[in-house]
Amino acid sequence: MIMMTFCAAKAQKVVYEKSDSIKVVTYLQEAAKLGKNESRMMFFAKKFLGVPYVGATLEKPIGEEQLVVNLRELDCTTFVETVAALKIADQRNERTFAGFCKALKQLRYRGGEINGYESRLHYFCMWTADNEKMGLVEDVLAKNPKECVTQTVAINYMSTYPEKYRQLKDNPELTKKIKRYEDECNGKKLKYVPKAKFGYAYKRLSQIHTGDILGIVTRKKGLDTTHLGIAVWQNGRLHLFNASSVYKKVVLDSETLAKYSSKHSLQIGIRAIRVK
Repeated sequence: MIMMTFCAAKAQKVVYEKSDSIKVVTYLQEAAKLGKNESRMMFFAKKFLGVPYVGATLEKPIGEEQLVVNLRELDCTTFVETVAALKIADQRNERTFAGFCKALKQLRYRGGEINGYESRLHYFCMWTADNEKMGLVEDVLAKNPKECVTQTVAINYMSTYPEKYRQLKDNPELTKKIKRYEDECNGKKLKYVPKAKFGYAYKRLSQIHTGDILGIVTRKKGLDTTHLGIAVWQNGRLHLFNASSVYKKVVLDSETLAKYSSKHSLQIGIRAIRVK
């Protein structure tokens, strides 16, 4: 049964099930026992191994935009956001469902506030820029662009194809708002590691750490990235921990990132973002 409650600093409806809130509190309490140097991103990510991949879970509530918490079904974005929000709540020692909701809302919405569908950070370049501004994440490759090339942002997919989005379909005014946010991002220069270097050993890509968020850069027109996951170094090679539409569940892919990406012609590189 879907439930609603109020949580976080401002009164805000949250869509969730009781099992979600129980899991959040349980995981945060378990994390309190971890050693100082143990990776919180990996600890929380492993909690979701095998969870079914389901897309568009944020679109299910009809009506006004609301914070959705769904640990039972994840796509690549909600998986990354959920893990990151758990890490932030843990670091703040806010081991409550309300503390988690506050972190998730800050990550998912512009300025950490829900002001309609347009306030959701729909593109990865928006997500990273806003969360970096709020001090929640850092762009690893901007600080250390070793082995990198430059992406010039050119996003317009949502405003070009509003019919693909329930909230934008037949809503030209909302589409214009989305386009304004797209235009604000366009022209920005971002660093990424090109696909040809995915097979490099850790020594060559040591600025990327296990637990960093990876955004897979695409050549698809109108988009900046098409998939998200978490970096994992295994035997000196990069792997992707992700909610996979191929495996239909959350997996730590046994294939290297290089092999995985070789099957996807539109993928051209990775951005790396670290939750602080």
